[in-house]
Amino acid sequence: MEDRKPNSKTGPTALETAPKSEHRTTGKLSDDDAIIPQGQIDPVFEAKARVLNRAIQDIGMGWYQWQLFVVVGFGWASDNLWPIVTSLIFTPIANEFHPSRPPLLSLSQNIGLLAGAIFWGFGCDIFGRKLAFTLTLGVTAVFGMAAAGAPNFAGIGVFAALWSFGVGGNLPVDSAIFLEFLPASHQFLLTILSIDWALAQLIATLIAWPLLGNLTCQQDTACRKSDNMGWRYFVITMGGLTLIMFLIRFLCFTIFESPKYLMGKGNDEEAVRMVHEVARRNGKTSSLTVADLKACEPEGYVHRANVADAVKRRLEDVKFDRVRTLFSTRRLALSTGMIMAVWAFIGLGYPLYNAFIPYIQAIKGAEFGDGSTYLTYRNSLIIAAIGVPGALLGGYLVELPRLGRKGTLSISTILTGVFLYCSTTALNSAALLGWQCAFNFCSNIMYAVLYSFTPELFPTPERGTGNALTATCNRIFGIMAPIIAMFADLRTSAPVYTSGALFIFSGLLVLALPFESRGKAAL
Repeated sequence: MEDRKPNSKTGPTALETAPKSEHRTTGKLSDDDAIIPQGQIDPVFEAKARVLNRAIQDIGMGWYQWQLFVVVGFGWASDNLWPIVTSLIFTPIANEFHPSRPPLLSLSQNIGLLAGAIFWGFGCDIFGRKLAFTLTLGVTAVFGMAAAGAPNFAGIGVFAALWSFGVGGNLPVDSAIFLEFLPASHQFLLTILSIDWALAQLIATLIAWPLLGNLTCQQDTACRKSDNMGWRYFVITMGGLTLIMFLIRFLCFTIFESPKYLMGKGNDEEAVRMVHEVARRNGKTSSLTVADLKACEPEGYVHRANVADAVKRRLEDVKFDRVRTLFSTRRLALSTGMIMAVWAFIGLGYPLYNAFIPYIQAIKGAEFGDGSTYLTYRNSLIIAAIGVPGALLGGYLVELPRLGRKGTLSISTILTGVFLYCSTTALNSAALLGWQCAFNFCSNIMYAVLYSFTPELFPTPERGTGNALTATCNRIFGIMAPIIAMFADLRTSAPVYTSGALFIFSGLLVLALPFESRGKAAL
């Protein structure tokens, strides 16, 4: 357990002793260009993090980071792929099993997502990023493929919860590990990663169109298992695709543990070694030494390193010290609390509408006279395709000086709610499709920024915990969506009005966040 309090009587503070000449950045960032201002977190960690930031910036964006960009994208893809799977199979499963409360399927999914967010998110700050990064996709793939054998509605609900346990850990872990290897000049790539999120929706609906459009029961017809095999083929295909992503991660890529995570654990030697490994993978060298990190420590600074202390430190990690750190100053508390609230309200608003889009399309289409299964999934494909340019646009907008992360997130979230309200004015299925496309375009910008902005707001030792807190808020409120759907009439516009209001309110909340991360390095 490290003693991180500077000793003012025996020597200068960590920030005063941090080396400022050995690792000058190659870009325009200075020592003060950090998202979290000086004095908001532990001073020793802060000083060492700035040294590591300069070392990573000197190495630059290279082969290792681009490989990491690809395999981290698998986590982004999985995070959207499987909720979309649940949404797409919702109607054929309801037609086959005739459950008294069909939204229980979405409820079981959200319970699994909540458990995964808590376990993997908090856990990666205790047992490291590397293990969680490797396992989440494997868990999802195994239970996803097994779901095809579910004999009844309860069975598919259990498997949905189990595959969602793996899915729930993707973003808290993957965003942390990617951000901690990125030079500050390329942190915008965290936003661009959401292209994988949008592509996953496109791929899922592209595969669903022939399988679910032609091999499942039509709405309001007698439905036998033999006539409804499409959803089973679909989950096997999605599970197989996730298994391929897992194997690429596990067999074809060597993931290094985060240097900042190691440094936060007191393992400076291993942190320096990881920086040199990244430099070697990129075909470069780094002048970073252990002495550069030790120079950040005040006189008399020690950490306990024997086995008993290591076990004690692990047990202490399970306490709420990491959570308290995120609320240790007024500005940090405001930032953490506000971003948790934004995730919570979006967590209710998005699934309240999006999880039931195919079902809404089917029943609305039936009212308009064109609610066939084929047209329902064709429209889902069109909506998904519109989301891809939205994710790319988000990556561009976050770097604009007058917008940045906060402005882009606020505007896109408010517009998402506005277009939801507009969808209630549709008088035919073509108009409904148009408004849903606008909704998906803006919501993909929103999620692209939200997924990248959130981990930037937390310091490395608490990043997994911070991500877990926001994801937990998101999932808890997400659990409320199917409960509301069970007692609300999805044939009315009530869920849409509620969802739209939540988006607009969330967009306004974003403006109250105290930190803007554009052009600044994450600590």
